[in-house]
Amino acid sequence: MDVNLIFRIAAIGILVSVLNQVLSRSGREEQATMTTLAGLVVVLMMVVEQISELFELVKRLFGL
Repeated sequence: MDVNLIFRIAAIGILVSVLNQVLSRSGREEQATMTTLAGLVVVLMMVVEQISELFELVKRLFGL
């Protein structure tokens, strides 16, 4: 796991929260919710990719 991954996740979280606040204050609650969900999906995809790499490493380590 790389430190850059943590910084990318933090940056996405900050960006999504700013967009959520801007959209909520302008009365666009639906777009704010969709932005939050999109940010969550992007972060989950990044985490799933890292978990997949971890499983591949464990498989190679134990020769499975």
